[in-house]
Amino acid sequence: MNKALTHDYDYDIIVAGGGHAGCEAAAAAANLGSRTLLITMDMTKFASMSCNPAIGGIAKGQIVREIDALGGYTGIVTDRTSIQFRMLNMSKGPAVWSPRAQCDRILFSIEWRKILESIRGLYFWQDTVSSLIIESGKLVGVRTVLGVEFRAKALVLTAGTFLGGLIHVGRSRVSGGRVGELSSTGITEQLSSLGFDTGRMKTGTPPRLDGRTIDFSQMQEQKSDEHGKFSFLDDSSPSLPKRSCYITHTSDEVHNILRKGFDDSPLFTGVIKGVGPRYCPSIEDKIRTFADKSSHHLFIEPEGIQACEYYVNGFSSSLPLDIQLRALRKVRGLEKVEIFRPGYAIEYDYFPPTQLRHSLETRLIKGLFFAGQINGTTGYEEAAAQGLMAGLNAHRLVNCQEAVVLKRDQAYIGVLIDDLVMKGADEPYRMFTSRAEYRILLRQDNADARLTPLGYEIGLASAERYERCIKKAATVKDICEFVKTAGVRPEEINEYLQTINSSPIVQPRKIIDLVLRPEIYLEDIAQIIPSLRQKLLGTNRETIKSAEILTKYEGYIDREQEAADKLKKLEELKIPENFDYSRLTSLSIESRQKLLRLRPASIGQASRIPGVSPSDISILLIYFGR
Repeated sequence: MNKALTHDYDYDIIVAGGGHAGCEAAAAAANLGSRTLLITMDMTKFASMSCNPAIGGIAKGQIVREIDALGGYTGIVTDRTSIQFRMLNMSKGPAVWSPRAQCDRILFSIEWRKILESIRGLYFWQDTVSSLIIESGKLVGVRTVLGVEFRAKALVLTAGTFLGGLIHVGRSRVSGGRVGELSSTGITEQLSSLGFDTGRMKTGTPPRLDGRTIDFSQMQEQKSDEHGKFSFLDDSSPSLPKRSCYITHTSDEVHNILRKGFDDSPLFTGVIKGVGPRYCPSIEDKIRTFADKSSHHLFIEPEGIQACEYYVNGFSSSLPLDIQLRALRKVRGLEKVEIFRPGYAIEYDYFPPTQLRHSLETRLIKGLFFAGQINGTTGYEEAAAQGLMAGLNAHRLVNCQEAVVLKRDQAYIGVLIDDLVMKGADEPYRMFTSRAEYRILLRQDNADARLTPLGYEIGLASAERYERCIKKAATVKDICEFVKTAGVRPEEINEYLQTINSSPIVQPRKIIDLVLRPEIYLEDIAQIIPSLRQKLLGTNRETIKSAEILTKYEGYIDREQEAADKLKKLEELKIPENFDYSRLTSLSIESRQKLLRLRPASIGQASRIPGVSPSDISILLIYFGR
């Protein structure tokens, strides 16, 4: 056996994997001052969008804004490469408004590379990590397929779908982490031998279509919003032309063709052992589960500003190629379609995240952090958020600083990590607004107010970003106070109120009395009320909207904040890490077993463990003198 080659450099932190988690992890660690090495299989595919080239969506958009507020880059890269932007859920309350952007797949990776290569202290190596170097229960380095050995004080492992990756199309199977890219072996086996639990998960992707063979005139066009972006920084404003998406539908005829492939489906024959995402099912799952539905939506979405390749959102499949193509050609507008590649399913190794601390460091190996799909999550946004926190906390571990752990009332990222660590993931975890108890506090519009001061304090957010956040907060407060004190006369506003079918006023009223009406918006009445128009002069739309939300929903926000403050009291009641739960025989056996395994750091964390009942929490409170 050849002796391992030792590279000239030692590093503070190594990040293995150049996906969304790896890019954010490497950027965070290096920006904080750690000498960081990013090892990736292919330097032309940083943050590759393996599935749909879209960022954001329900709750995911909130996560991206949080990443941006903390000083991460996903929002900036998205804005610079966006070819369509939409704010989802606008017909509902602002707690669930969610930004989403379609991006140019190729430019997205190029933009990430530009950013990474501009970061001082960040180094690169194109290779695959084959094993970890562990001494006395501590991570000290890695070895690669090329036989090179790198030493480091911490490792962030972001393997995506590459650990034991297996691609399925009908009865065909091929090893790979993505189509055309080899899977990675060795790490799962090594960590399993060291006592880590491991499992298999599955995800899928639809076929890619040749846009030159699509009849878009037969479909419903979905245009981009005129305004909108992710980053709170002005210099990330989108610059690319906008492209439309299109909507079409399946039919009974399409479903009947797909059913003919069920006997060859790896999902139904038991070939695939991994658990798939419940909330993003394949088309074959849909027509079996919802047998009474004669039609399903399909979204035809562009892959780039110049590319003719289109993504069929809603048609993930691992059925045989001929079945996929025949079914597609029965869809309205796709009668003559050609495909660039079929849809496929991929199953891969993951490590149940209950083996992690809230810092995303593993409990078994000091200095080893997991981030992304290796933790059982699905989605670029969830991966990027974990990468940011893992890179940040790896740096803090190396520098003997306390880990940064976001709370559930502080960020969706806090909800995500707490859910993973305390509840685990027995199916691919996807973030939804419904997972957050305090979602009216965790709006997309106030992510900067919630997190930028923290990002600045720990060294990730720049002084420019922080000053902009403080200035925006002051402007929002000023607008809110103005509408509470400034008045409006009937003769100024009644004519406008009649045009929108809103009740006229009979005497002078405060502006807030009008703003509290659901059909009235600050920007609209500013065109009517001179004093308000003057107050808002020069203020950007996002700041105005934030002030409006705080005004309209003040009562709801205050009540939710009060509930969150009560929860904080439980979070402040710490439990010693090595506390012996077996001494508390009054706890249920299930509770003792789970508390011993998960080792919650506080009573609040213990209360969120499935199987730990309210009576068990009462026992803990009594024991700890509360």
